This record gives sequence, structure tokens and C-alpha cells, in this order.
Amino acid sequence: MKENNYWPPHENIRHHIVKLCEQKSFSLPLRVSQTSKSVNNLTCLDRSSPNGVNASLRNAWLASKSSHGGGDPPLFPPEIIVAVKALACQLPKDLGLPFSKLTHDEIARHAEKQGIVASISGKTVWRWLSKDAIRPWCYRSWIWPRDPDFEPKATRILDLYQGIWGGKPLGDNDFIISSDEKTSIQARHRLKNTTAPTAGRYGRVEFEYERKGALAYMAAWDVRQAKIFGLCKSSTGIDSYRELVDLVMRQEPYRSADRVFWITDNGSSHRGQSSMDRLKSWYPNAVQVHTPVHASWLNQVEIYFSVLQRKVLTPNDFECLSELQDRILDFQKLYETIAKPFEWKFTREDLKKVLAKYDATQKLAA
Repeated sequence: MKENNYWPPHENIRHHIVKLCEQKSFSLPLRVSQTSKSVNNLTCLDRSSPNGVNASLRNAWLASKSSHGGGDPPLFPPEIIVAVKALACQLPKDLGLPFSKLTHDEIARHAEKQGIVASISGKTVWRWLSKDAIRPWCYRSWIWPRDPDFEPKATRILDLYQGIWGGKPLGDNDFIISSDEKTSIQARHRLKNTTAPTAGRYGRVEFEYERKGALAYMAAWDVRQAKIFGLCKSSTGIDSYRELVDLVMRQEPYRSADRVFWITDNGSSHRGQSSMDRLKSWYPNAVQVHTPVHASWLNQVEIYFSVLQRKVLTPNDFECLSELQDRILDFQKLYETIAKPFEWKFTREDLKKVLAKYDATQKLAA
């Protein structure tokens, strides 16, 4: 039997876990890991190993499988649990592993390889990580808030959703339009017909397809009235954006409205002060409001696009572009008959809390 079954944990871990993992020169309380009898029925004596870890605990743990009942899990000292959690909170590349993410089985194998523990199951690792909601096998994409004016730009839009502009309530003749384009929507014709689901079997979509072209769908969502306007074009640009604006602004009540706020991102069709001036020249009662850079989640039309993606474009099986266009516009008409304003709850106060947490994280990382 090897003398050293526990090695000191690595230092490249989160700050609070590092503190818990530091070497301590004391023997662990007997209640943490019960002493057990060896195969010869000899009780393990309370000895300390040269590195300060209680040797009796180590020996007791190694004999845990034979000393515990058939279904009883082995007992581990808290230092081992913390070290494994610390391992799970590192990136695989920092551990020299050729993975993009870690599973609980891989964490268990690497803990054994590092000498943190002599033997451990992936199920045990999963149970420990679940208590702290640590899921290294899950990832969530996010966008770095790199706009220097992120907070004032975002706050202005959040206030609009609450019916406020410039610190004053919006009037009954003010309207809010959330606008964007969904680009490069492909029409993919499957080489075999898509089949409907039957009892005990999913519907089937052929993997291979022929490309039948792509189009752009430009849409404008009335935030307060739950109306949707849209058109399909071969490409985006200022001219296509002008067509969408005309489609909305030439209708009532927008034509005679006091103000129509157009929320857009910073795409090339409507970017910067020049776009704001251009929109004002087209329609004097139109006010363009830009989202911060890389903050499309503030644009409510993106919610409608997500519904369109799930209900119409997935799975993608269209014989030609005209069929794709008809399907999109038919869904637009149908959706408007059942649509309600989105229940937007995120306010400027919520934004301040998120940014404060973000700043604290940045300071801790520094």
C-alpha cells in the first residue's frame, strides 16, 4: 500500500476554495471519518503522517469498502471534498486535459491521477458538486459588455418599456417599435421527404439537403400594441430598412402619432447619428433609439424571432425560397391574431444590480 494517498491540491483555483484547501498541520477529528478495523480486526491507531494528515483517517478510508455495509458510501474527509470541488472549478486546458468541459467521471479520474484521492466514483463527485450547484459540464454563452455607455443606453430602453422617456411618462399617442432583421435564412430542401410522427416514433428529417438560397426577414414589433410588421428581402441595407419603416409609418396610428420610438441595434442599416438623422428626415415624428453594442437581448423583437425560429424554421425543410417566404409571412399573420405584449419585467433597478455584481466579479478576478 502506498504511503501517500492524498496529495496537496493545486493552487490555481478560486480564492475562497484555495483558502479551504490550504495544508493544515493538525489531525482531523475522529467524527469526520470513523476509524475502522483492518482485515486482521486491529483498530487503526491515531497517527499523523509527515505531511500533517491524520494517517489513521487515510487507512480507515482505504478500508472503507470492506468495513462499511454493502450499500454504505465511503466517508471522505472535508479536505478531499473541497479539493475535488476546486478541481471541478478549473478549465480543462489549465489541467492539461484535451477537453472543452469536464464530466463528473472525468473529474473523478483526474482526482485519482493527481493523487487527491486513491479511488472515487463519478457518482460521488456528482453528489458533491450538486450540493453547491457546480456543473462544469454545462456552458452558457455570453457577450462581454464592451460599450463604454452601456448603462445609460440600456437604461433609456428599459425606461421606454416602462412607459417613460426623459423622466416623463409617455402619452397615449406615443408608440414604441422594436425592429431588427433576421439575416441569411436558408431554404434547405431535404433529399428525402420529412415524415410525420407515429405511435412510438418521432417524426424524421433527412440529414442531407440541397441549398435553395437564402433571404433576410425584416420585422418591426409594436411593444405596447402587440402588432408585427415584416417583409422578406434578398439582402439587408438602408433601402430595405426604409421599406420596413415605410410599411409601419404610412399606417395609422403611427402616421399621425406624436412620437414613434424605433429601437434598433447597431447594424450597418441603421448605425450611428447619421441613421438617426436619416430616420428623422423620413418621418419627423420618428425617434431612433440604439441599443448598446452587443446587447440584442434588450430588443424585444428578438423574442419574436426566437418564436419564429422554433415554430417555423426548425426543422428547416423548404422546396424553394418562395415557400420559405410564404411560410414566414403566413406565420406572421397568424401570430398577430394571438399575440399579446411581452411581459417585460427587467427594469433599470435590475440592471444596476447586475452591473454591480459584474463589477464585483471583475475586481475579484483582478
